[in-house]
Amino acid sequence: MQTATGLDLGWWITAVEIPALAGLFWINWHNQRTAEDEIDELRHSLDVGLAHLRQHLDAFKLTVAKSYVSTVYLKDVEERLTSHLIRIEDKLNIQQFKRLGEDK
Repeated sequence: MQTATGLDLGWWITAVEIPALAGLFWINWHNQRTAEDEIDELRHSLDVGLAHLRQHLDAFKLTVAKSYVSTVYLKDVEERLTSHLIRIEDKLNIQQFKRLGEDK
């Protein structure tokens, strides 16, 4: 079957269209495989990074637990300081009353 340009339609499909479509199919398949490989590598990198981040966070939490005081200990220190300051205040009040008594 000849067209107006003198080319056979069967030849055109066989010689041009099928190889072009096969090439496009191969490019699409190759790009998809490459993208899947890159996604797998990225996923692996993110998993490794997340594992390192969790390890560092756990180490920081352990450091905080070792370095900082507990709430119970902090309350105990606060109570001791408060009682000591009250005793100092009482002593100062006694000294002030003694001075006022001597001035009269």
